[in-house]
Amino acid sequence: MTRGGQITIPAAARKKLNIEVGDYLAIEVVNDQLILSPKQLIDKSQVYFWTKSWQEGEREAEDDIRSGRVAEFDSAEALFADLDSEIE
Repeated sequence: MTRGGQITIPAAARKKLNIEVGDYLAIEVVNDQLILSPKQLIDKSQVYFWTKSWQEGEREAEDDIRSGRVAEFDSAEALFADLDSEIE
């Protein structure tokens, strides 16, 4: 360890965990040990996308697309008319 507290992770360990320059690591102290784990950061503007409910909606949409439960419209007005007809 350097005076500044930096450590070097052996190349074999970096390769096995797919850790690259610029990646973040979470550090946890457990008993008398440091546990390092790769940590992925998500941009604040994209956090909603990774919520459980949004991901469930994404899977449902993918299933609809694969199953052919889709419709195409020539205009926004035709789309809105179709949506309005479902309400009535």
